[in-house]
Amino acid sequence: MISLRPARILLAGVVLAASVTIPAFAQEENETVATVNGSPITRQELDMAMGELGPQFARIPEDKRDAAALAALIEIKLMSGKAREAGLDKDEEFQRSIAFMTERALHGFYMQKQLADEITDGDVKALYDERVADMPKQQEVKARHILVKTKEDAEAVIAELEGGADFEAVAKEKSTGPSGPSGGDLGYFRPGQMVPEFEQAAFALETGSITKEPVQTQFGFHVIKVEDKRNVKPPEFEQIKDQLRNELLVKRYTDAVKTERSEATVEISDPALQTELKALEATKEAE
Repeated sequence: MISLRPARILLAGVVLAASVTIPAFAQEENETVATVNGSPITRQELDMAMGELGPQFARIPEDKRDAAALAALIEIKLMSGKAREAGLDKDEEFQRSIAFMTERALHGFYMQKQLADEITDGDVKALYDERVADMPKQQEVKARHILVKTKEDAEAVIAELEGGADFEAVAKEKSTGPSGPSGGDLGYFRPGQMVPEFEQAAFALETGSITKEPVQTQFGFHVIKVEDKRNVKPPEFEQIKDQLRNELLVKRYTDAVKTERSEATVEISDPALQTELKALEATKEAE
């Protein structure tokens, strides 16, 4: 399988949160959907509320979420009005909060407009092609098995099969494993997905052949039939394109931060905090 290369989970979370919570507004979304004491609530604000409050609406039926978002906005308008009447919009703590939220919003808009929006489908496809080319060739087999308790039982099954008995029918009749009712079908599996003894025996068999000797594992004794062998196919582009796009975004974000940090003057007055930050950054570089 193609997967994302190791990336910092926290960083990825910051990047994706910044990029996915910024809605794209159409001109008609400026229409007023309600007013509260003369103050308008626009379709744009409703969409923003849906983006910000979405997780809180997860249990609300989809056709009722607009109304739930509007109810939340009405409450926000009412109570923010009371806050202004009390002069809280001039409060120093509030002003610091506004300054931080402005910085965070600008961070998010930069992520979206200057980084995320610049990633093309061609960029993502190029990364996919690179990963496919780098994939080691790996084989998988399709097998059936008959699981019994003793070696003697397994030997009797092998003799029965060599005498012309149908593998699936014998598996349904005698296998004690959970795959017995389906004729011992295990589907396709790759190295590392079965216990070692079973896996070694299965991959050593030619297609269409059956083990000549019982294969013992902690589950009992197995008689194995290999029905097919094939090279593992990479996942389709459509299956993982969003993961790869996110990986490109994380990389571009990381590169942008590195560039800005190298050119910026950052002074930390607390020696202990400076030491902790250096240790954190060293750990990130090692990942």
